[in-house]
Amino acid sequence: MKIKDRPEFATKPRVLTMPPATPLREAVAEMCKRRYGSVVVADEDERLVGIVTERDVMSRVVNEGRDADALTLSDIMSTEIRAAKADDDLIDWLRIMSNERFRRLPIVDADGRVVSMMTQGDFVSYTWPDLIAQLSLSARAAVSKNYQIALIAGGIAIYSIVMFVVFSVVL
Repeated sequence: MKIKDRPEFATKPRVLTMPPATPLREAVAEMCKRRYGSVVVADEDERLVGIVTERDVMSRVVNEGRDADALTLSDIMSTEIRAAKADDDLIDWLRIMSNERFRRLPIVDADGRVVSMMTQGDFVSYTWPDLIAQLSLSARAAVSKNYQIALIAGGIAIYSIVMFVVFSVVL
């Protein structure tokens, strides 16, 4: 399934994007206000140039004792970013994100402009119906494979219940 084929893809809220020169304090305030875990750093043409996550703020500012008021997004942003296209396979990206241990995936158009942001949590929640369907098929296959055993066990169970009822009434 393609990322864009999920109904939720079209209804995702607009990505929080800011230019590299944005003061860190301003970006963090906006992240807190919107309850977002990241801000995408984009150039004047809205092309992806970096990303700043909560983890970046914790490890590159708080942990190092740096002054958040003196920093801009470009000072702490991650620049080696994996980005997907809306036509990419959703399950492939879930696997990549899990293996490479990152949680946020910008979705870009052919020109590298950010059009959406998907998180690992989004992908997992979007794949739950598929996983449940797969489990259902597996369960049906297991039952049909052992149909005769299930039929015999069911017959024995019904016979036992009938015998219990008959003996309970007679005694």
